[in-house]
Amino acid sequence: MRFTGVSPESGRTGLTVHTALTNPSTRPGLRLPGRVTVTAGGTDVPVRHVRLGLVTTAEPDDPSAPRRLVQFHQAALTGAFVLRAGRGRTIPFQFPMPWETPVTIFGGVPLLSLRMGLRTEVALEPQLDQGALVPVFVHPLPTQAQVLAALDTLGFTLRQAGLLDARLPGVEQTLPLHQRIGFWVAPLYAGPITELELIFVANSAGLEVIFWLDRRLALAGVTHQSISRFRVWHTGAEQRDWVSTVDGWLRAAINRHAAMAAHSDWSAQITESAHVSRPPDEPLQPGTGLGGTAGGPG
Repeated sequence: MRFTGVSPESGRTGLTVHTALTNPSTRPGLRLPGRVTVTAGGTDVPVRHVRLGLVTTAEPDDPSAPRRLVQFHQAALTGAFVLRAGRGRTIPFQFPMPWETPVTIFGGVPLLSLRMGLRTEVALEPQLDQGALVPVFVHPLPTQAQVLAALDTLGFTLRQAGLLDARLPGVEQTLPLHQRIGFWVAPLYAGPITELELIFVANSAGLEVIFWLDRRLALAGVTHQSISRFRVWHTGAEQRDWVSTVDGWLRAAINRHAAMAAHSDWSAQITESAHVSRPPDEPLQPGTGLGGTAGGPG
């Protein structure tokens, strides 16, 4: 299957841009194959460059501002050249997907309203660009898929998924945005927390899993938040007991969250955690934490 994007013909140059993907489904860390075809109209067209960029809709750091279209990664295809009248040029590409690319598909189903596209930019003059947009479907890495599946097994329910156009404090990132996946807390873990947000930060070696825990006291108008970080390697992921691993992470995070809450002033809202810049923890062994491991040996 080929997904294509075609730009409207430029009224000034007659140039058209056609982008085709061999397969629009991909994963972080892979290369996205395709080709761009540019065709001139009745006059020669001087092209300054051809670039590809990943675009998506993200929320700005300011919560009161509306969501906006963000280009968060790009790669150059060509430098300057002249396209002769009536002629075309096809440019094959292998676009590198960053390891931190947000996931838009899980289990063959879109993650709520998340959308992503590959934009082709053909720069003709400083004030004139021709572009075409092709949808891209990003599936999770095996380690990401295992974490998501384990949360589902443990009883967590997907609540929301979105992108924030901001970096995480104290976390090493290459992209200027990050993805947050929100869950309703499973009954086994309810009480100490009411909401869980999951953040992935991947690289070629492994995956950092960040749990953003929140306990909201609606009647008191108070919230207590904390962040815990864990790391797992891609190698050997298929041999890991993921339900026990994720359960151990959750219990360690909840214990830390509860300890922080015990020393908090509940008359004021806490908006930032002291654990934001902590280094990731290694996985806990089954049976540690709050008295046993759900889904594993008790």
